Parts: sequence; C-alpha cells; structure tokens
Amino acid sequence: MFDIKWIRANAEAFDAAVSRRKGVSVRSADLLAIDDRRREIIAKLNDAQEKRNALSKQIGQAKAQKDEAKAAELMAEVAGLKESIPQGEVEERAVEAELRDALSVIPNLVFDDVPDGTDESGNVEYFGRNGTAETAAKVRARKPVFSFAPKEHYEIGEAMGEMDFEKAAKLSGSRFVVLKGSVARLERALGQFMLDLHTTEHGYTEVQPPLIVNNAAMIGTAQLPKFEDDQFEVAADLRSVFAGIDSVGSAEVVASSRVDNRRWLIPTAEVPLTNLVRESIVDEPELPLRYTALTPCFRAEAGSAGRDTRGMLRQHQFNKVEMVSITTPETSVDEHERMLGCAETVLQKLGLHYRVMDLCTGDIGFGARRTYDLEVWLPGQDTYREISSVSVCGDFQARRMDARYRPSGEKQAPRFVHTLNGSGTAVGRCLIAVMENYQREDGSIAIPAVLQPYMGGLTSIGGK
Repeated sequence: MFDIKWIRANAEAFDAAVSRRKGVSVRSADLLAIDDRRREIIAKLNDAQEKRNALSKQIGQAKAQKDEAKAAELMAEVAGLKESIPQGEVEERAVEAELRDALSVIPNLVFDDVPDGTDESGNVEYFGRNGTAETAAKVRARKPVFSFAPKEHYEIGEAMGEMDFEKAAKLSGSRFVVLKGSVARLERALGQFMLDLHTTEHGYTEVQPPLIVNNAAMIGTAQLPKFEDDQFEVAADLRSVFAGIDSVGSAEVVASSRVDNRRWLIPTAEVPLTNLVRESIVDEPELPLRYTALTPCFRAEAGSAGRDTRGMLRQHQFNKVEMVSITTPETSVDEHERMLGCAETVLQKLGLHYRVMDLCTGDIGFGARRTYDLEVWLPGQDTYREISSVSVCGDFQARRMDARYRPSGEKQAPRFVHTLNGSGTAVGRCLIAVMENYQREDGSIAIPAVLQPYMGGLTSIGGK
C-alpha cells in the first residue's frame, strides 16, 4: 500500500516506476484526482465545523444579551449546518474508501536493477552478488545422468501404488492427491527435515499458526483484494459460527464481526506469520524476527486452468515450509540474500540440481520489490520447475498491516518495518524432485542421506 502523500511529492518517479509493471495502467494523476476530491470535502467539513462552533458561541452571547430574535436566527443557521455536516462525513468516508481501494490494487515498485521483461522469458539467472556460473555449479549439484529413460513422479508413484489421483478426485475433485505408505512417509520426512534445518541452523522460530485467517490478514499481505479468485473462502455458514464466537465480549467486537467476518484458508503461511506483527510497534533490538512454519496451503489456482493437470505440480492443497523475516529498512536487502541461502541449503543437502532466477518485471509477484526463484531440475520433465520463491517486500506489506518498529535512541518516531518471505521449500514439489532425481530403473527410489534418519534408516523405497 502506498502513501498518497509520497505519491503527490514524487509523482514523476512513481509513474516511471509503476510503468515497469506489466498490465498496470494507473498513474499518479488518477490517484491525485481522487485525493483532491477528498481534500476538498475535508476542507469544507472543517469550515462547516468551525462555523458551527463560532455560531454556537454567538448564540450564547445573544441569549446573554436577551436578543432572542438574533439567537433564533443563529440557531436556525446551526441547524442547517448540523444537517450538512453528516452528509459531508458520508461523502468523506466514500471518497476515502475509493482512494484506499485504488491504492490497494497497485503492485509494489520493484528495485531499479530488477531486469525488465514481459514474462518468465525475461528472467535472468542469478549467481549471487559476487558469484559466477562456475562457482554456482559447485554448490548447485549437477544434473543426474540415467542409463534409462527417467519417468515423471506420478508414473513412479502410481506404479508403487502409493500415489492415487483417481481416489482423490472421487473425494475432492481434480488437483488433489492421496499419498500412502512410504511415499507419504517420504513427504513427511522432507517437511520435518526442512523445519529442523531452519530452526537449528538458520535461527528461525517454529510457529504453528492458524490455517484460517480473517479478511484483514489477507489484505495485510496483499492476497486481497487483487487475488480473491485464487483463494478458498470459508463457507458462509461457518463464517457465522466465527462471528458468533467473536461476539462473546464487547459491543464493539459484535459490530466489527458484523462488518467483516469473512474467513479464508491460508494460501501460504506467509499470511499468518507476517501478520504476527500487525498493528504493533516492535523495539529495534528485537529485530530481525524470523519465523518458520510447516502448514497445508490452499489455492484455487483460478488463473492456471489447463496448466500442469497431471501429477502434483499444481495442487489445490499442498504442504510448504515457509520462512518470514521482519527487519529494519537498512538490513532487508542483506536479509534477502541470507534467506535465499537458507532455501538453497535445503536443495544442496538433498543433492538436487537447481538454478536461481532473478525475476523480471513481467514475472515478479504483486507485493515484491525483488524475487529470486529457485528452480529445481526435474529429469522426468527434462526441465526446471520453481520450488521456492524468496521475496523482499520493503514496507509494502507493513503499511497495509500498520507494522512498525521503534528505532533505538531517544525521540525517534516509529518507522515501518520491512518484510520478507520465502519458501523453504514447497514440500510437495521437493517430493517430486527427490522421486525423479533419485529414481532407479527397477522403479525404486534411493533416499538421500539427510532424509534416512527421518525414514527409520531406510536407504530406498519401492521397486520389485
């Protein structure tokens, strides 16, 4: 969310920056026109209120002087103002809502050095701040070489009898899967491995957040209102139950629940983890705050009809380990690089070949100023697929959540925090990568060494 005062003071820079975003037509003039109307209404309201106060004093003076005619005349004028002021307040709320809605659908402004492009073809491989392709190759592993034609994950899983899309479709519809036996255990092992890595080696605090969040939380991290069609909303009858529970308490809570009792299944744990600092002021010494969680995620995938319909690549429900960092503005860029390294470590320890892409202006997410995508190699598809996105958002989400920190030192006004988020990683896609990269000709899957303790010492699963 942008500050309209900043846009007014930096209109030319705002237009230049937002024009780099794909499909965004809004310009500062459109927003400032709304703000001008808002200012005009506020000015009229202030004038009317000042006039009412002045007239009220004059009424008192007229009555003190026994001038009833004058007092009656002044009272009639005040009565007229009492009717016009509420109408002006209604107009003020309406134009403020119009401005807020207009600002809420504008994407974040990307960094100046983010590559330009219209779609994913404009993404640029990233080797680190001072890296090269040669040094990156040493840590990103090499593509596996097979003496047979590698299969895709769903072919392997179905042959094992432990990956069932047909039964899932009977239960829930398309884009769901039932995992059983050793494949289900392997997915669980991956999630636990990632959580242990991030909490014990990377300094993240494990959190078990709610899987259902309210409207304000989704707006705070910019899933709403722009991407409402991609979300799963809790049914109205269950929302009424929430409203009833919430209403136990003050009249203010009752009123609030009636105004906004919409609830949503989380599309990512980024939503509840980032909102942990919503409407709060954190002392600077407490930063950075680093949170991680392993949760189911739910996405309607409304904009992906016909894409990746086979297998587990694009599901309505999937598990993911999320990382969220809350930092000061001065440290957020360094934290972004650090978070990227945390996600890379997962793939490095699993021995998976991958690459890192710096997303261009036509492919970067709505709330990000810069995003790195980790793309893992899938030999069954003979291509790279995204397995983690790591983004720095600046104060974009913090303004929507009113999340601030108090700088160290005396007489320092609170400032907005910077927020970052990244997959550490998508567990389902990591399962796909392990199955395809560690497959054997007999249909078995070798278990990476780091996962064997989570698998009860098993070195392989499946096969004849």
